[in-house]
Amino acid sequence: MPVKNANAVWNGDLKSGKGTMSLGSGTFEGAYTFATRFEDADGTNPEELIGAAHAGCFSMAFSNELAKAGFVPESVETHAEVTLEMIDGAPTISTISLKVNAQVPGIDDDKFQEIAEGAKKNCPVSRALASVNTIKLDATLHN
Repeated sequence: MPVKNANAVWNGDLKSGKGTMSLGSGTFEGAYTFATRFEDADGTNPEELIGAAHAGCFSMAFSNELAKAGFVPESVETHAEVTLEMIDGAPTISTISLKVNAQVPGIDDDKFQEIAEGAKKNCPVSRALASVNTIKLDATLHN
């Protein structure tokens, strides 16, 4: 499998410095600062990118697991919320909540939830983030 890459540059100290993050593909570059990460300033931050990666990975994994179970999803939309908080004096990603809305003809909610949980557990980004205390999932089926 191919190796993917990204780059980050930080200039200055933590509080007054600034930086940029970019994807190796060239499809994204964004500025970030202390305020965009630990406060509510405009701009991106590593947690936002982790959320995007997790939402994208889960959507693909869930679609794949649905198809393997004989269901063809019309759409899977995933929203991720990444919580960064102080734990034992260190900023820590404590929770990731995935909210999924999907249209999957012919599936009942019990089977839908079962497959969603499996995809949450086994998508590569979930597996990479296994040290996060809680990865939550709220999956809604739209028929």
